[in-house]
Amino acid sequence: MREGRRVVGVAELNGYIKALIDSDEALADVCVRGELSNYKIYPSGHHYFTLKDKESSLRCVFFKNSSLKLRFKPENGMEVLALGRISVFPRDGAYQLYVSELARSGAGDLHAAFERLKAKLEAEGLFDAGAKKPLPKYPARIAVITSPAGAAVRDIIRVLGARWPLSAVRILPVRVQGEEAPAELVKAINYANKYRVADVIITGRGGGSIEDLWAFNDEQVARAIFASEIPVISAVGHEPDVTIADYVADVRAATPSNAAELAVPDIAEVSQMLAGLRRRASSSCTRAFDAARARLDNLAGRRCLTDPMSYIDDKRMLLDMTRERLASAASGGLHAGRERFARAAAALDALSPLKVLGRGYAIVRTGSGALVKSASDVSLGDELSVRLERDEIKCKVCEGVIG
Repeated sequence: MREGRRVVGVAELNGYIKALIDSDEALADVCVRGELSNYKIYPSGHHYFTLKDKESSLRCVFFKNSSLKLRFKPENGMEVLALGRISVFPRDGAYQLYVSELARSGAGDLHAAFERLKAKLEAEGLFDAGAKKPLPKYPARIAVITSPAGAAVRDIIRVLGARWPLSAVRILPVRVQGEEAPAELVKAINYANKYRVADVIITGRGGGSIEDLWAFNDEQVARAIFASEIPVISAVGHEPDVTIADYVADVRAATPSNAAELAVPDIAEVSQMLAGLRRRASSSCTRAFDAARARLDNLAGRRCLTDPMSYIDDKRMLLDMTRERLASAASGGLHAGRERFARAAAALDALSPLKVLGRGYAIVRTGSGALVKSASDVSLGDELSVRLERDEIKCKVCEGVIG
């Protein structure tokens, strides 16, 4: 061995190699396709497995906090996509893939198909809030479209029975996974609308991978939900799971149990509300009764009821007084009218021509009836009529004017 050569320890060398690999950006974010092998879950919750293909293999670790996002059960022989970073475990001097996400192979294509369909239906207005139908407040019939063997239907029935046992629940059994599932879902939704079997529809299933939930990402299922005249509640998977059916449905529930809670009121709350209304109605009736009793007592003590004739006597006196005032007013008016008549008659009499004639004056008229005011109004030989107080004299002009 050559003298002066630098000697390093195993740990130092592994650390150096780890630093080199960790500094390589190409290895910091890689997606590896392979077949699962030796898949084990340790008591710590960490997942250890090997990815392999026909020519090679790669050790992988999937820590517990990252594995909580899994939507499927990994099994040996399953082809998957593993996203993560390559690094070295210094103790063993072996490099491995530290997985952050794990998906079944083909899930990326499904996500792309999901986004394409979502954009298409959104552009057509199938997600518009204005198209959403309101849920009935007290539904008498509820149709549940789901698998009859799944946990979802049991959760829905349990919650509906506890919250609102007055509703009749009808199960329309369908497959919720597989190639036949979309057609069965469409048929069930159309059947419920054609025969009006319910006031509200709940459709959905429990959680799972994107492949498991794919029936609810089917375009025909989405269009059947949108065309439904009966309001539809979508209850697919758990809170993180979102499907096309959730966007189209009138109401989206986080879980099947939550769908049942949204579909019906709570009978305990309704009973409490009715009890409050009953108390307020009773209190209102009591107040109205007490007010009516008080008015009755007040009326019962009035003189018109205790001594009815006194009321009549009072009215008689009032009638006599009124008659007296009317008679006095009529008499006074007649006297005043007579006086006004007398004054007017005297004024007219004073202006009467007969009064003037009574004082020795006369009215002279020509034969045509015209008044003669001066000698120039007549000619010799004209016949005149002279009106005196009591008589009238006919005469003729014999002489001219005497100046």
